[in-house]
Amino acid sequence: MKERSSEKITKRLIHSILEREWSANAPLPPERELATHYQVGRPTIREALQRLERDGWITIRKGAPAIVNDYWKHGNLMTIVNILQHHDDIPDEFIVYMLELRITLTPTYVRDALLHHRLQIISLFIPLQELTDAPKSYADFDWKLQKSIAELSPNPVFLLILNSFEDIYGKMAEKYFLEPSHRQASKAYYEQFLEATLKGDLDHAEFLTKQMMATSLELWKTKMNGGV
Repeated sequence: MKERSSEKITKRLIHSILEREWSANAPLPPERELATHYQVGRPTIREALQRLERDGWITIRKGAPAIVNDYWKHGNLMTIVNILQHHDDIPDEFIVYMLELRITLTPTYVRDALLHHRLQIISLFIPLQELTDAPKSYADFDWKLQKSIAELSPNPVFLLILNSFEDIYGKMAEKYFLEPSHRQASKAYYEQFLEATLKGDLDHAEFLTKQMMATSLELWKTKMNGGV
């Protein structure tokens, strides 16, 4: 689908905020000036500003220019997605943030899915036999596995959260799986998790998940510190 003019302007305004052309608590130029600058009509600018307010980037004021927010305090999930889409290469520190988030979220939806759909989870590991020792292969497998398990959880919010990061998950995962040791650790986790699930030892499967999420974070931090 062709991108709407307001969507293009929204992205350009986000770019300007991220590049600190306008800092937090600073006013944006009036609609009229923005329309002239971007060579679009004021209704397009107004629609773009409404999008920015929805995602926590700005606060619209009646009869006055909008104010730029501190997006870390006023943003939402889409704010994170917007920030990551701004980068051609996912910043290392954002991978830390996402791995920390996984430590909190993943064991919960894995436990819920195991309790209700153990046999379906076992079937998700059939493609494990076709896994090749390549970053993209691991990234694709891990995304499909995580998304499918979240979908089996009775709480639909977990899947909604994962869906929000679908466009950027692959980039982050491929960067993470560039390290052979990271692939090896994940392969061992997949095999141990499957074995515990086949045996019906759901507590151990949940423990393995918690352990792997913490291990992934430590492995990535070690890489960031030059292997120290």
